[in-house]
Amino acid sequence: MQQQIEIFLQPGEYFVGGAEYRVRTLLGSCVSVALWHPTRRIGGMSHFLLAEGGRNSLPTLDGRYGNDALRLLLRGLSASSVEPRQCQAKLVGGGSMFPRHQSGRAMHIGQKNGEAARSLLAEHGIPIVSESLFGAGHRQVVFDIATGDVWVRQVRPVGLHGETPGGTV
Repeated sequence: MQQQIEIFLQPGEYFVGGAEYRVRTLLGSCVSVALWHPTRRIGGMSHFLLAEGGRNSLPTLDGRYGNDALRLLLRGLSASSVEPRQCQAKLVGGGSMFPRHQSGRAMHIGQKNGEAARSLLAEHGIPIVSESLFGAGHRQVVFDIATGDVWVRQVRPVGLHGETPGGTV
């Protein structure tokens, strides 16, 4: 069995590659979109901080924002001759990092990020096959491009009943 190459995504980064890669990240209110082509075993994952950003005068796409991060992923997949609509999407993240300080009326950043990811994927006709969104605390995420599996371990803030057992989404 071939050893996989580990990639760790920092906030604002994305990665597209083949079955020899395993992509990891750590998410709080940020969201990762994992796209995977089941036949070709090519996939990609993003780690975005905010749903969308002001364009200011930036001529390039910025992976810190969900709308741009998805475009970057789609470009990477297209460069590998992968049709995005043939991919499966898995969404992870959007946690509330300070649940005791959240207003009951205001949607927190993580919620906005998760809803934006859902909407962006729908706009591009990419089906969401699973998600691990929202709740309290951060998540450790591993995306195995060889199998399409995304493993998630959610850790709740201290005083909120420990951590949620990890699992595959």
